[in-house]
Amino acid sequence: MTLSDPIIRLAAKGDGVTVSGRHIAGAVPGDTVDEGGAVTRGPHHIAPACRHFGTCGGCQLQHADDSVLADFVQGRVVYAARGQGLEPAELLPVHLSPPHTRRRAGLHGLRTARGAVLGYREGGSHRVVDLAECPVLHPALAALIAPLRKFVAAHGPKGMVGIDLTLADQGVEANLMHFPLEGLGPTEAALDFARDQGLARLTIDQGYGPETQWEPEPVTVTLAGVAVGLPPGAFLQATHDAESRMAADAADWLAGARVVADLFAGLGTFAFALRAGAEGARKVLAVEAERAAHLACKAAGAQSGGQVLALHRDLFRSPLQPEELNRFEAVLLDPPRAGARAQVAEIARSTLPKVVYVSCNPSSWARDAAVLAEAGFRLTKLRPVGQFRWSTHVELVSLFER
Repeated sequence: MTLSDPIIRLAAKGDGVTVSGRHIAGAVPGDTVDEGGAVTRGPHHIAPACRHFGTCGGCQLQHADDSVLADFVQGRVVYAARGQGLEPAELLPVHLSPPHTRRRAGLHGLRTARGAVLGYREGGSHRVVDLAECPVLHPALAALIAPLRKFVAAHGPKGMVGIDLTLADQGVEANLMHFPLEGLGPTEAALDFARDQGLARLTIDQGYGPETQWEPEPVTVTLAGVAVGLPPGAFLQATHDAESRMAADAADWLAGARVVADLFAGLGTFAFALRAGAEGARKVLAVEAERAAHLACKAAGAQSGGQVLALHRDLFRSPLQPEELNRFEAVLLDPPRAGARAQVAEIARSTLPKVVYVSCNPSSWARDAAVLAEAGFRLTKLRPVGQFRWSTHVELVSLFER
C-alpha cells in the first residue's frame, strides 16, 4: 500500500512542505505526495498563467491559486514577527497585486547568430529566457518586448545588455545598459526606436552612467496627486495598487499627527500621501540620501503647496538623533532590504509615540521591530503585501505605538 503525505504549507523559496517535513518542488497545499515523490494535485493547484513558468526565474508560484498565495504572503510576515516574539494586535487582510500591473521590470538582452533573445534569466542560471509573454507586466511594458528584441538584434553589442523599463505618466522609460552606440547609424536608430515606440524617455548607459537620448517632455510620476520628476532609474513601488494600499494605510494610521517625518523617502511616495490628513494639512519632512530623488521630491514639494519639505541625508551613516526625532509626532520608515538598524536604534531612544514601518524584507523588519518592542512600542497593525505576484518576494506595512 502506498502512503500519501499531504502538503500543508509553502516554504520560503516556494517548495511545498509535507506533514513529515519533506520539501517537494512544484507542490502546493492540498496536494499529496507518495513515497516515490509523485505529486497528486489538489484543489489549489492550478495551471500556470505563462508558458515560460518553470524555466523563467521571474515567477515561482504560478501553480498556486490566490488563496495559497495570500496564505504564503501572510505566513512569511507572521512567522518573521513571531520569530522575534511579536504578535500584531490586528492582522489586516493580505493585499495581492493582480496580473498585468507591474510597472517596472529589469530584463536582459543578448544578440545571437539568429537575432536576439530578450527576457528574464532562468532560475539559478545566466541563460536568458526569450520571452513570448509576461502576465505580470503592465501591458505597456509587455508591448515593448518584441520591438526591443528586434532593436537588440540589429544594434546590440556582443555581450549581455540590461534593459530597465518603468511606466511613467508620459509612457514608458527605457534604460539600456552596457549598450555602446558606435557611430551615427546606431544613434539615429535609437532615436527612431524611441519615437516609433512612443517612449517617454530613452537613456543609454555606455559605461559612464545613463545618458538621455530621447525625452520629448519632462518625465514625471504622479504620487498622491502630485506630479514628481522621475530621474532615470529612480525607485518606484512595483505596482500602483500596492503603493496606493500602503499609502492609504499609513495616512489612516497617522491621522491626527500634524508633523511627520518620512525617512528613506525616495521621490516622496509616502510623504505626498501624508501631506493632507482628515484634520487638514500636515507638515512632512522627507529625508533621502540619493541626490536625484531628493531633488525631485524637493522641487515637487515646493510646487505642491509647501507641506512636504525635503532633507538630503544618509540615514545609514547619520541617522536622525532623538532630539531631532522628538520634534515629530510620528515617523514613517521605508528602508532598503537591509532594514534601518541605526535609525531604529535612535527611534528607540526617542519619545516618538508612533512609527509606521514599510518593508520589503520581513527578516530585517522583524529584527528592527524587536528593537522597537524592547523600547516600549507595541505592534498594533500589520498588513502583508504581495505586490510581486507569483514570486516569493514579500512586503508589508506596519504600525508601532508606545
